[in-house]
Parts: sequence; structure tokens; C-alpha cells
Amino acid sequence: MNKELINFIDFVKSKDGIGNKTVLIDEVQNKFKLTKDRSVYYSKSFAVRFSYSSSLSFSNTVISLSNLHKYDSQPFLVCLVTPAKNILYMANTTFLQKVSHSSQQLRADNIRGSINGSDIVKKFGKLANEPDNFEKLF
Repeated sequence: MNKELINFIDFVKSKDGIGNKTVLIDEVQNKFKLTKDRSVYYSKSFAVRFSYSSSLSFSNTVISLSNLHKYDSQPFLVCLVTPAKNILYMANTTFLQKVSHSSQQLRADNIRGSINGSDIVKKFGKLANEPDNFEKLF
């Protein structure tokens, strides 16, 4: 796994309990200088979308499928910020259970729909979708 991604994962874990998505984004930006594209922050090594939930589960809309498609050649992470912990998931298209109903008529030349947090696969085969397994998962 790329050193920048390892440093990012370690940094996000060190901020467990921050409980505020905006504050975490500001701290990540100060340290990693990621480029912002709408709601996605990215570098040459990875891309990340931050989301907030008051609990460990979340069903918020995370990203449109067409926007995710732009980052699918590198690790795409979702960082769920909760009051007690920051949780990272790999959310490349391989790790999606489904896409929203707005994806009717989905084709290679007509990428539509969006994903919710609940659509991200939390276990892929025998591997949990967590940072310790990201290298194997990607």
C-alpha cells in the first residue's frame, strides 16, 4: 500500500473522537493538501469522501456513481465521522451492493445513480472492509 495512504489512515485513526466532519476535513487538508473536486478529496494515491453520522451505521447518500467512476482506478475511501470514532471503508465500485433506484437505464455510456453508506459492502469474502485489509481488497 502506498505510504501516503498509510499515513492518511493513521492520521484519521489518530483523530478518533473528533466528532466533526468539517474539523477533520480541515485537519486532513492542512496535513495532506488534497485536491477538492466537489465533495471528494484526492491525491495521486487515493480519493476520499467524508460523511457524518451520529451512530456507527449510516445511510446518507455518499456519492454519485458517475463521480465515483472517475476515481475507480485508485483506492476510493469513505470516512465515516462519528462522535466516538472515524471509520474508513473502501468504496470502489467493486464494493457496492447496489446503486440507487435512479440508476434505471444504467449503461457504460449512461452512468447514473448514487450510492448510500448502507450500499457499501462491509465484508468482501472473508475480508472485513477495514484499513488492515485495504491492500488485499484493492
